[in-house]
Amino acid sequence: MLVELKVKEFINEVDSPKPAPGGGSVAALSSTLGIALAKMVAHLTFNKKKFLELDDIIRHDYLENFAILTNIKEELVKLIDEDTASFNEFMKALELPKNTEEEIQIRKEALKQATLKAIEVPYKVMLNTVKALEATVKMMPFGSKNAISDIGVGALLLYSGLEGAILNVLINLKGLDDESLVEEYQKACETNLAKGKLLKHQILDYVYETLK
Repeated sequence: MLVELKVKEFINEVDSPKPAPGGGSVAALSSTLGIALAKMVAHLTFNKKKFLELDDIIRHDYLENFAILTNIKEELVKLIDEDTASFNEFMKALELPKNTEEEIQIRKEALKQATLKAIEVPYKVMLNTVKALEATVKMMPFGSKNAISDIGVGALLLYSGLEGAILNVLINLKGLDDESLVEEYQKACETNLAKGKLLKHQILDYVYETLK
């Protein structure tokens, strides 16, 4: 599994002649690291005097969003490997024989299913990353100001993961001949990209203002 590799091993696995792991797995990793940084700031915030003096409702919401980030991180960790696995399945489908009409149909269906899976994985990364950005926005005003730069770096990583995931959805849509489904995915990508940009800028504006 990719997630079991050491950092250098993962880097070298990407830096190789093999086409996978590629941008999809790296995008999922980027989002995961962004969440890890947001959670790190939360760990540094818990039990601090300023946090403990906050209203109970605010602290409850902060903990709730922390739990949301935890769940998303666990999902994204799985998707790092799932993206590479889906690519490998597509390559296997390409290698299927096509000598008879029956073989052609079997190969065609296998390619369709593999393409749908190759779209579904980065699509999940996209949706989860937007949710993570939303949770980060809600948490950032109450996090430790000593680690505010980490929130900024986390937002950049999350946004990179988001846009990277969208690029992988879009490239795999080229292999789909269902026009209505393609349009549905394209609209979802546009919507989530716009939402992600706003959230990223909201976080970075707050970070830079705090650093003045």
